Amino acid sequence: MIKKRSRVKRFARFVLRGGKRRVGAAGLLKKKPQLVVFDFDGTLADTFHAGFAILNILAEEFGFQKLPSEGLLSARDLSTRGLMKQLGIPRMKLHRISKRGTEEMSKRMPDIQPFHDLLLVVRQLHAEGFRLGILTSNSEANVTAFLQQYDLQIFEFIKSSSKLLGKGSVIRKMLKEFQLKPSDVLFVGDEMRDIEAAQETGIHMAAVTWGYNSHSAIQALAPDYLIESPSQIISLLGAYLHSPSATTV
Repeated sequence: MIKKRSRVKRFARFVLRGGKRRVGAAGLLKKKPQLVVFDFDGTLADTFHAGFAILNILAEEFGFQKLPSEGLLSARDLSTRGLMKQLGIPRMKLHRISKRGTEEMSKRMPDIQPFHDLLLVVRQLHAEGFRLGILTSNSEANVTAFLQQYDLQIFEFIKSSSKLLGKGSVIRKMLKEFQLKPSDVLFVGDEMRDIEAAQETGIHMAAVTWGYNSHSAIQALAPDYLIESPSQIISLLGAYLHSPSATTV
């Protein structure tokens, strides 16, 4: 009976992932990644406090609980699903809530600041010939406005997932479009759902600690790399840089 329940639970998780088997962590890089993909919110752009304000605006609009300011730190330990459960956000309304969130964020984009040292990193990677892309749950229009504001038109593409929990499917489409193997891609992101998407698709994952989820939360999911400062990205890719002095930022 116990084994049967276990099989049922595994099948349920398989169905919830859209019928996609979780590949698992890719492990450490063994070759130069052909593509380095960055998440946007919380990785390139510091949207945390704007996102918090928008969340509470949407709480009034859609009838779920607000997140008090004293609950911000503990919220960073939660996955997207965990936060949804805590605040009573109905999954059936998630697409509408996400769409409204990007609309509200567009009003705030002129005030959104980049993580300064990370701008130096992505510019250096671009100068070294790395192909760069962005994968985000934000809108392409919002990201494009940000890149134009900070003169960062160095990314080959912006892939926008209309679903908060749908990055895995976008990654699979991206691999097919660019005819890449999972081992060819390094994904740099800040959330538990970024790590889950990477492990679902088998791409390499570097999880940063300055974004939406806490250090302990992302560490618990065992990403391939745990990045605590932007300069560590350069150190990680140092073996594939042309310039001997390019290992410091």
